[in-house]
Amino acid sequence: MYKIAAFLFCLMLCQPRVRAQEVQPPAPVKQEQAKKPEVKQPEKADKAPPANRVQLSVKALDAGGKQVLRQYNFRQSLPDSAEAVKEVRELVYRLQQDAFLLASADSLYLARDTLHVKLHVGQPFEWAQLRNGNLSEGLLVEAGFREKFYNNVPFKPAEFVKLQQRILDYAERNGYPFANVWLDSVSITDNKVAATLMVEKAFVVKYDTLEIVGKTKTQPKFLMRYLQLLPGQLYNQDQINASQRMLTQLSYIKSTRSPQVRFTSDKAKVYYYLEDRQANQIDGVVGFLPDPNRQDKLLITGEANLNIRNIRGSGKQLGLQWRRVSAGSVILNGEYLHPNFLGSPFEVGTKFNLLKQDSTFITVQPRLQLGYYTLKYGKFSVFTEWRNSRILSEVSPRRLQQLDLADAQTTTYGLNYLWNNLDDFYFPRRGRLAELQFAAGTKKLLRNADLEKSFYDTLDMKKSQLSLSMRLENFLRLGKNSALLTRLRGEALFSDRIFLNDMYRLGGLSSLRGFDDYFFYASSYAVGTLEYRLFTASDSYALLFYDQGYFRRDLERVSVDDYPFGVGAGISFSTGAGIFQLVYSLGKSEQQPLSFKYSKIHFGITSKF
Repeated sequence: MYKIAAFLFCLMLCQPRVRAQEVQPPAPVKQEQAKKPEVKQPEKADKAPPANRVQLSVKALDAGGKQVLRQYNFRQSLPDSAEAVKEVRELVYRLQQDAFLLASADSLYLARDTLHVKLHVGQPFEWAQLRNGNLSEGLLVEAGFREKFYNNVPFKPAEFVKLQQRILDYAERNGYPFANVWLDSVSITDNKVAATLMVEKAFVVKYDTLEIVGKTKTQPKFLMRYLQLLPGQLYNQDQINASQRMLTQLSYIKSTRSPQVRFTSDKAKVYYYLEDRQANQIDGVVGFLPDPNRQDKLLITGEANLNIRNIRGSGKQLGLQWRRVSAGSVILNGEYLHPNFLGSPFEVGTKFNLLKQDSTFITVQPRLQLGYYTLKYGKFSVFTEWRNSRILSEVSPRRLQQLDLADAQTTTYGLNYLWNNLDDFYFPRRGRLAELQFAAGTKKLLRNADLEKSFYDTLDMKKSQLSLSMRLENFLRLGKNSALLTRLRGEALFSDRIFLNDMYRLGGLSSLRGFDDYFFYASSYAVGTLEYRLFTASDSYALLFYDQGYFRRDLERVSVDDYPFGVGAGISFSTGAGIFQLVYSLGKSEQQPLSFKYSKIHFGITSKF
């Protein structure tokens, strides 16, 4: 009788997966787990008062069962009889999962405030042998199956289900979504199970076409290459699952429902339900700062952005940015991205950066990069960058030496890695973002006619230079309408000699709030952010933030470090003209006291079309 029961239990665990003609891939189908055992409700001898707790008394019917039960912890005092029955059910289930397949609660009765349970534990079942039936060598390696692992070891249903799941997952990744796994030739002798593991791959399935359903100008050809779902390629369930995450990284479309796969004979057609987002951007921000040259006067700074995304539905992007950060200081940034370059899965991009620091120096920094999106591991890029920094003629030779400036040309080569699974491109509430970058190159000093030749006598005109940067973000959803952002950003520059115009710039709305834009010079820095967002709509929220920074400035004559911080609040909400944002902040450092006199107000409107 026991053998028949165990045989039926094995068959229940080993039912193969069956896929319908139409599925929704982002939620992968999991192998059905064993049902928790049914435990009959106790017959109530005497009804206990509702206010009293119910005690649980469990006794094993068999001698060996008493020793086994000592290894299990369970609650012996519970609020009511329903919770007590639930605890018994959980105990029986744990026993069955630990190879006691015939464990059962044979009788339960409630006397006063105690639930009495008589438990049959039985003998543990073991694998006598699990033979390989028709699994190929590659499948054996991927599933981690070896026959020696199933010789005289406890028969634990959950472990076998995991093995079955690994085999099915491997088959789904390699073109066999209708594969079945089962046990054949099952025999049970003295509580020892012997069986043969079999797999039927059915027929191979390949991608047919990709279809886009919805109001979008995005071309299927672009999306097919971006998601790497190419006709004739073997069907891959992991690829379908990962495609949903990759879509959230595109700022100009949104998914209205999960993708669907329809199988026709040996072909798979993937349907994506998309709509265009208003992602093309024209916006401006105006800032009011105290004028350092004139007391009781305000200095007006500004920023203007133009971003055109998904040009003609091909995924191409063009961006321009102009900023005036202080009197006489201007920034100009440009970017162009071309995905699927020449029909390949690679993305080619160019960037341009110009910084004019009042009448002191000007730096031009173009960059060329080649990127590749992977299904599971994010985006990898290689790049080369040229940096040319020149001192302006208005600077006197004496001031050049005081500021530790120098003309230089730098050529670097580097690697960039980006991982992003935020749930929304513009207004995320959960998810993580990580970006790491490493670059190495050579810096060549250029002679300046305004400086004496002796200035260069002690300098090595050609030096190696390394740089590291990182950005880590985590959005934690606290409730239905709130989220907490934690962020860490940092960069570091390594070279035998670092000049002032080589350094990173820190401060402002996009880095360390509460200070003027580009207020600090740093050879290395880190900024940690804690920001609470309370959403009043899907695209509107109020925020409170705290930015804690650290920077170090290593020059030839002096080294400086500081721990500046900024605090503040703001709002961002949608209007008919676009997204309006207002941020008020205060900052404190060794150069700036914490005072309302030095508060910063930034506001602007982002218009999207």
